[in-house]
Amino acid sequence: MTKTTTNSPDINYPELVEKIKSWGKELGFSQLGITDIDLSKHEKALEQWLANNYHGNMDYMARHGLMRARPAELEVGTVRAISVRLDYLPTQAKCAKILKSKNHAYISRYALGRDYHKLMRKRLQQLGKKITDYFEQLEDNNFNFRPFVDSAPILERPLAEKAGLGWVGKHSLLLNKEAGSWFFIGELLVDIPLPISIPDSPNKSSVANDCGSCVACLKICPTQAIVEPYVVDARRCISYFTIESPDPIPLELRPLMGNRIYGCDDCQLICPWNKYAKLSLEGDFQARHQLDEITLLELFSWSEDHFLDSLQGSPIRRIGFQSWQRNIAVALGNAPYDINIVTALEQKLTTASAMVAEHIQWALSQQNEQNLEDNKNANSRLNARLIRSIEKGLPRDA
Repeated sequence: MTKTTTNSPDINYPELVEKIKSWGKELGFSQLGITDIDLSKHEKALEQWLANNYHGNMDYMARHGLMRARPAELEVGTVRAISVRLDYLPTQAKCAKILKSKNHAYISRYALGRDYHKLMRKRLQQLGKKITDYFEQLEDNNFNFRPFVDSAPILERPLAEKAGLGWVGKHSLLLNKEAGSWFFIGELLVDIPLPISIPDSPNKSSVANDCGSCVACLKICPTQAIVEPYVVDARRCISYFTIESPDPIPLELRPLMGNRIYGCDDCQLICPWNKYAKLSLEGDFQARHQLDEITLLELFSWSEDHFLDSLQGSPIRRIGFQSWQRNIAVALGNAPYDINIVTALEQKLTTASAMVAEHIQWALSQQNEQNLEDNKNANSRLNARLIRSIEKGLPRDA
């Protein structure tokens, strides 16, 4: 985009909004809202978060700085953001079942199926094309758009909040009264002055925050990564160091990972609002290759070629084989003692990279400690509490 479309008297913008909502529904989006792009009130918090180095080694977060709160600097001419939601919870989530099974791999539920980035981006592109066609029918070519799905320096959740899709919860994820938090969000930045979903007023500038006094997500986080309400220190987050970081996993955090090898859903699983979560209607988001119920040993036996072939089209593939083996090695170290685990670790040690080998050595030492379970009693209690909560509060997804 290079310019902003003015408010043309020839265009019925309220009618266009209704068409956009209808097109969004046709494309499979669970919800759609429109907002202005003023995120200035989030700039101070963003600066403080970066100053605290809570972004870890995600250098791109600091590199773009306050541009993340200024969409018009990212895409010149932008005046509105069309924000969309797409539910992803698989029909058989098995969350408690796998967290209980310490010799199985727990993979964040969003990553069990195909990569959401391409699917959502394609649909946002299609939505933009439909709006383009609408303008062309009016012989007006003054429309430009750009889709984003977790792919640009932009504060997506505050935009989605302003668009009426929910509120940012204390775990920093977006929450919706009717849909919990098991959904993806994306944006279409546009240069037309569409009416916004929630008009600015002193009393109603966004969806009401209904976290109330609940702090369940802060208490359940195994690594205490939610350092205060609405603030996450990525450097302590299991999702960060199993997905984003290529570095060795901090020693003090390894026992706290349990069997989580890719991401972590604990703060969502404990959240009371997820009893209202919608199951995904997308076949692409259902589990592939039995990733929802597969043993750590089976995954650890994969060669790099098998890893690349089996996870073609999966978001997991982007972390690379080394991080994959690193994560599984730690989970094997946390599993109950098993001579088969020890044998697999020792065999892999001969061919592993130096970084992976260090994690294998740690796992071997954990396996060989007679009092391994005694050392983990506190974390086991926390995990047991989470499992009981899932079974009681989210029986469908347990």
